[in-house]
Amino acid sequence: MEAFIGVHSEWNLGSPGGWDYQRMTQEIGKACWERVRSLSGVDLELDFEHPLLNPLTGFLQMLLRAQRARHGSGKAFILVVAEEDTLDAVVENQNLAKALNATGGVKAALCAPHEVELTQGKVCHKGEEATLIFMDFNTDTMLNIHKEKDCSGLFEAVRQGILVNPRGMESINPKGIFEVVNGPYRDRLSRTTVARTPWTRRFFSRETTAPDGSPIQDLVEWTWQNKDTLVLKPAHGYSGHGVFVGPLRDDWNMDVEQALREGDYIVQEFIPLGLWTEEQPWLDKDSGELMIREWQTDFRCFITDEGLIGFVGRFGNVPTNVGSGGGVQSLAVLRGQMSVGEATKRINEAVYNLGTDAVGEIREWTNSMAVEHGLVYLLGPIMTALRPRLITPEQLDALQTYSRNLWEDCKVLEEGWRKGEIVDMLDENEEAREIFRLQPWKGSPALIAADGLFGFGAQTE
Repeated sequence: MEAFIGVHSEWNLGSPGGWDYQRMTQEIGKACWERVRSLSGVDLELDFEHPLLNPLTGFLQMLLRAQRARHGSGKAFILVVAEEDTLDAVVENQNLAKALNATGGVKAALCAPHEVELTQGKVCHKGEEATLIFMDFNTDTMLNIHKEKDCSGLFEAVRQGILVNPRGMESINPKGIFEVVNGPYRDRLSRTTVARTPWTRRFFSRETTAPDGSPIQDLVEWTWQNKDTLVLKPAHGYSGHGVFVGPLRDDWNMDVEQALREGDYIVQEFIPLGLWTEEQPWLDKDSGELMIREWQTDFRCFITDEGLIGFVGRFGNVPTNVGSGGGVQSLAVLRGQMSVGEATKRINEAVYNLGTDAVGEIREWTNSMAVEHGLVYLLGPIMTALRPRLITPEQLDALQTYSRNLWEDCKVLEEGWRKGEIVDMLDENEEAREIFRLQPWKGSPALIAADGLFGFGAQTE
């Protein structure tokens, strides 16, 4: 029997985010659980402090490994580079710079792209040479920013190999890479990666095969006819923008036409909602009604050269992305013999039975904690859950195996891209491709995010 079920819906190898939100969410979730337990008497052994529930630690260690690989024991001046309009809004980048500055022998600064200077061949910030850069956006965004403001310093950082993640990772970042995984490369990759990759095709008029292996004469016409089993996504999209989920759409024909008109789309099999749906207690802010309601879940795995370093638990509608209004949920390791499904049910009932007034006080208290911690994104405060999402030690072991395999498989895919075997299957402009060629990855310290639509035993289906 599998330790968990489901698939990864997409990967992010360019500039994965969310690594600090789980740390903040864990603090809020643990405090909420202690309040619920003291009021309800529910008795479960939950671990909120497992090392894998704080990915920031592993992320910092990865950056320091990258620093040492390039400069040995020399001085470290690490830049966290983010889009100018996010510098005051995205708290995790601010926290990253603070955490780096609190690390012995390290100096760090948060800055905008054009503030990375090129001075006599050196990459600098305010006159001081930078030794490493984490850039919180992808290459296509960098190219667009460069049209308005000079990003020569960042381009030189790519040439010097001091930018993490290496831009070469983006060669296999488009969502169309899944067509390679469950197509020409399926026999060269691990079983866990291939098995958890949903059927995916680059979307344009073409012959191909359906999820069951049957022939498709024209993918566009077939997509029109199979609304209830498909999802359309931008191949280079983020935050859930431009995603059309067939079974939930009113005008699928218009969605298909838009995807064709804009180009650079993929079509992917629809993953049944019940597989990644969980129930949780919820206090509706408008009606004041306390209920047990269903939310979609998302389970982002963070992976580095040293393996799995942590997760982000998200919930919301479809899609669950925080940029589309989704929330974050604390995670807890369930100790003992009780199943995840039974333990989740007990927690849901315990919270619900506290009643509207008590839950309202808890909700107000946790909301104030979220504001205090700075748990906000571009849209404002991020919603949080009233209970943790549960996972077992055995499932953590399975996720570690999955993550190690995924890292190695991505190295195989990047090598295939460098050899020219899959370049034509991934839609990138030549300007971006040239940047990727300047800084190959080859498994050096970096961060991968894999977004899993996973069921751990509390799913509704």
